[in-house]
Amino acid sequence: MDNIIFIGFTGTGKSTVGKALAQALGRRHVDLDEAIVEADGRTIPDIFRDEGEPFFRQLESDVLARLLQQNGLVISTGGGAVLSMENVKRMMESGLVVNVRAAEEEIVRRLSGHSDRPLLVGDVQGRVQKLLKERAGRYDFAPLQIETTGRDVSSIVEEIIEKMTEMADSRKD
Repeated sequence: MDNIIFIGFTGTGKSTVGKALAQALGRRHVDLDEAIVEADGRTIPDIFRDEGEPFFRQLESDVLARLLQQNGLVISTGGGAVLSMENVKRMMESGLVVNVRAAEEEIVRRLSGHSDRPLLVGDVQGRVQKLLKERAGRYDFAPLQIETTGRDVSSIVEEIIEKMTEMADSRKD
């Protein structure tokens, strides 16, 4: 069984939808940020504060590479995992990559009041706008593109399962 790997900007629903899909499919869900914390022993904000973003990105790539060597997982990555072309290559070789998207206003609404995201400290709306602009097109490589704005998790999971079935059926033809 191939892995299912969720990518997308911060706050688009990768972890929430990933957990729900894993439960629906009877698979194990792994949140990449949680795996990084487990591997390093520090929180993400602490790693950013103590070591900086380049160190975090390398750690993220190392932990992701280890996870992708397994099969049958549902993995929710961090929003910046796609910044490394090596990560993109590994994800594409290791399973189905699903990009979950949301409107900017929805992302800001979901992230307001969260202090655990180092790149969004301060003006959440301004930081989201800046990062969305910087990362434009970085998530487009995913074969499956799913909109989450204004939708409940169960309808998103149903859509993903339906599209996965269609993709599997088209491979048989």
